[in-house]
Amino acid sequence: MDPTDARGRPRQIRQRLMERVADADASHLTVPLDQGLWQPFLDGVQIKVLREQDEVLSYLLRLAPGARLPPHRHPQDEECIVIEGCLRVGTLPAFGPGSYHLAHGGALHATISTDTGATIFLRGAVPQADQLL
Repeated sequence: MDPTDARGRPRQIRQRLMERVADADASHLTVPLDQGLWQPFLDGVQIKVLREQDEVLSYLLRLAPGARLPPHRHPQDEECIVIEGCLRVGTLPAFGPGSYHLAHGGALHATISTDTGATIFLRGAVPQADQLL
């Protein structure tokens, strides 16, 4: 037997065991693309909640071409990643897929708009459509 095989075997056994344990762990959450419920949020905007815990929400927003989110405040930091399309925040240049935007808690957030339509992932406070300015 090759000595390198003898050293690698315990590692392979451990990896297989860890994979089985991880596969059996039900503490993970996966929301496939075609599952979950898109709900109306504002004109031209739909929301799909992925997870909510301790008043922090992970969710998707789908904005139709020309849709706008009016200025609003965030009670806590909100992170945004553009998944598809292009987004504009206030007068900043439009940014596309893979771009990251952070709105600090308490700050006034400028109008969010899209000419092309966009899908974005957000994580932050539970959005209240009736509290948008």
